[in-house]
Amino acid sequence: MLQTDARKILKDAPIMWRRINSIGIILDCNSTYASKMGYAKSEILGRPIFEHVPKESWESMNDSLKIWFETGNVSDRKITFKKQDGSTFPGLLHATSLYDEKKNLLGSNTVIFDLTEMSDAKIEEFEKFFSEAKNKLDEIKNNEYKKLDENSKSEYDGLKKMFDMLLTTDLKGLKNIK
Repeated sequence: MLQTDARKILKDAPIMWRRINSIGIILDCNSTYASKMGYAKSEILGRPIFEHVPKESWESMNDSLKIWFETGNVSDRKITFKKQDGSTFPGLLHATSLYDEKKNLLGSNTVIFDLTEMSDAKIEEFEKFFSEAKNKLDEIKNNEYKKLDENSKSEYDGLKKMFDMLLTTDLKGLKNIK
């Protein structure tokens, strides 16, 4: 899958990021997501999102998908996630839709916060990353956007929408969610 400059922002980002298609199959993820889940990236791609949650969380994940289909985004959705070794962690899912140039739904950009890691230092790291990502996206918009093909523009627009949502997320409030 072609890596646009916009997507390169996510490669080794401190956030867990994945992209799914409209039926919940993982199309891409970053190294943070793969590492946290305990898989090689190649073991994740093409697999359904339900493989990364325990059975008792399937209903919550399905509800999250329904909300996403109805509204185009999901925020602050608490779901338990399952790593390859079977251990679990409480996560907070945020997702925004990704559309093609004809406004057809392609999938979502999804960020998952591990609620066990929400320390002041981690929040500061996230806030710094979100700010830097916004600046990089603004730079792309100003210097390259007009030259991008339609797929790259869709990629950019989807990531811009995701980071706009993340920049308005009350990360300090996430520390108190159990």
